[in-house]
Amino acid sequence: MNIDRPYFGRVVTAMVTPFKANGDLDYDCAANLAKYLVANGSDGLVVSGTTGESATLNADEKVRLFEVVKNAVGGQAKVLGGTGSYSTADTIVLTRAAQDIGLDGALIVTPYYNKPSQAGMYEHFKTIADSTDIPIVLYNVPGRTGINLEVQTVAALSSIRNIIALKEASKDVQQIGEIAASVAPNFQIYSGDDAATLPILSLGGVGVISVISHLVGKDLQAMHTSFFKGDLPASQAVHLKSLALTRAMFAGPSPVPTKTALAMLRILPNDTVRLPLIEATESERAVVLSAIQRYGLSAV
Repeated sequence: MNIDRPYFGRVVTAMVTPFKANGDLDYDCAANLAKYLVANGSDGLVVSGTTGESATLNADEKVRLFEVVKNAVGGQAKVLGGTGSYSTADTIVLTRAAQDIGLDGALIVTPYYNKPSQAGMYEHFKTIADSTDIPIVLYNVPGRTGINLEVQTVAALSSIRNIIALKEASKDVQQIGEIAASVAPNFQIYSGDDAATLPILSLGGVGVISVISHLVGKDLQAMHTSFFKGDLPASQAVHLKSLALTRAMFAGPSPVPTKTALAMLRILPNDTVRLPLIEATESERAVVLSAIQRYGLSAV
């Protein structure tokens, strides 16, 4: 694997999708948030991924969001569109739209709900890749999809010309190591779990597609810089400090705690989410507030 020149950078933020108080998508706020994140440590952004509440965005909203974020930070940071679904045909349509807009990549989650076989997932991703030219990042998150993209499948897919990376959120260290040992030479692995970033770097990962980078992107950049310079104690210090913050960002259904924190820090004007998600409970808010204060962030 080429760990020296990660295609999407070291720290990629899985960006939340801002909504107005009435639930409409706030495109102006999305543009401003994208600029803020790039100014505060993000090399790239994933738009309309899991943290972006992709499940409750319609196709037109996703395409418009791709355009807005690309216009806001294109040329300064990589922009990836979350284009995956349980439908191969629908995923192709949205991935082609992301390509036409000029996004730098597409993050495509394993098909959820219908739970295909490994052979079915291989054909799903291969068909999408063969139908587009955009760089594709596979996204394995069994805890949400109910299905695991196994080592042999990732290895086979890594040889396809425009499937260039994996966002790995299985929490299975052995599997991640076996993937790193099996994939094509230039294929890149990103941590999809902030709590596992440093261990994944030690196995040959190149970076993280992060949630907590909304709040501490510059610190995560410093952690990566220290690691790749060989200063393991410095990278460990950042990683260990961030663990409580990571836990707090999942104190409720994601991205509810993250939006709560962003509103507390006045990075977002509100913490609105779309049903079936609801805003944080008082106990969840208390966990978030405690974590950001203990980290040293100033909430209001």
